[in-house]
Amino acid sequence: MGCRTRAPVTDLLRVVVRDGVLVPDPRRRLPGRGASLHPTPECLHAAERRRAFSRALRTSAPLEAGPLRSHVLGPPAAAPGDAGSGAGDSTRTTDRRSRVGPAPGRTARREQDVVG
Repeated sequence: MGCRTRAPVTDLLRVVVRDGVLVPDPRRRLPGRGASLHPTPECLHAAERRRAFSRALRTSAPLEAGPLRSHVLGPPAAAPGDAGSGAGDSTRTTDRRSRVGPAPGRTARREQDVVG
């Protein structure tokens, strides 16, 4: 959506609108119209600059991108004086793109090209 390049749907992040807020849907399960974009800061900024979300999601209301922005950009960097113990740090233990074969309990996904 933002960079307008084509990519397999498995490489893109689905986004839906909930009460005027852009919500990431990485599991692709939330109901409603969705839009897809690459989960990169460059693609997100391009989509915001072009106002692509309101067109793709067919809404004229202003959209808040806070949760989507924090999902794509990650947590804000800690200040230099905040040397925490790391107790609250969370890391991804699995990456859905590194899996081999179909998701558990599902048939093989079709390779669908969508605009990114």
